[in-house]
Amino acid sequence: MLSFTYNMALLYTLVSVVVVSLVSLIGILVLYFKKENLDKTLLLLVSLSVGTLLGGAFLHLLPEAAEYQGFTLQVSFYVLAGILVFFIIEKFIHMHHSHKLEAKRHHHAYHLGFMNLLGDGIHNIIDGMVIAGSYIVDTNLGIATTITVILHEVPQEIADFGILLYSGLSKMKALLLNFLSAVLAIVGAVIGILLNNASESFVRILLPFAAGGFIYIAGSNLIPELHRKCKLIDTVLHLSAIVLGIVLMYSLLFLEV
Repeated sequence: MLSFTYNMALLYTLVSVVVVSLVSLIGILVLYFKKENLDKTLLLLVSLSVGTLLGGAFLHLLPEAAEYQGFTLQVSFYVLAGILVFFIIEKFIHMHHSHKLEAKRHHHAYHLGFMNLLGDGIHNIIDGMVIAGSYIVDTNLGIATTITVILHEVPQEIADFGILLYSGLSKMKALLLNFLSAVLAIVGAVIGILLNNASESFVRILLPFAAGGFIYIAGSNLIPELHRKCKLIDTVLHLSAIVLGIVLMYSLLFLEV
């Protein structure tokens, strides 16, 4: 009976993370936008991503990390480690592309997409692990967690797709890379299943580390892009989109079990 229950939890977990991964394809809706209209909305999607990244870090990841062990110095160091590691990764990207990219292409926008994919990939791994752990505890909890993750991913994936387009990728390539990043949720689920109880200690590190990465991406990569359009109307729209992203993340707190 116990084996049957565990096998059902495994089945539900795999089905759920596949569904969550497919949510990334919602970006295909953007493909039907006219180019001139799409160009106008890209910075709004960047702004929305800033809000969802900051909201995800401060309203979800950090409170969850604090719930595990309290908001200790250890949690703070993990957050700082996330920021520093993403800083180092970005440095390597700069050094690599500075030799390959001429003035033809905007250097900052080019690596922006990669940094966003990296941060989103870590986030998706965490989602997969959380979904797996929830189903192992209780099927209803797993279903509730899956619904929460999907609602979280819809605005996030649309914003991420916009970031990839803004970084200079073609529509189809952006869609494919965003989907491959989302598939990491399956990897996270497998890790969660294999580690089971041992995964809790790993999550304690990964949660604040990912929060640090989110904060770095939003503050260092995305927000500077918004300062390229400084008219009053642009500022109001960007600020509104950031606040909307934060509100969306906040609203999900009421759906968590």
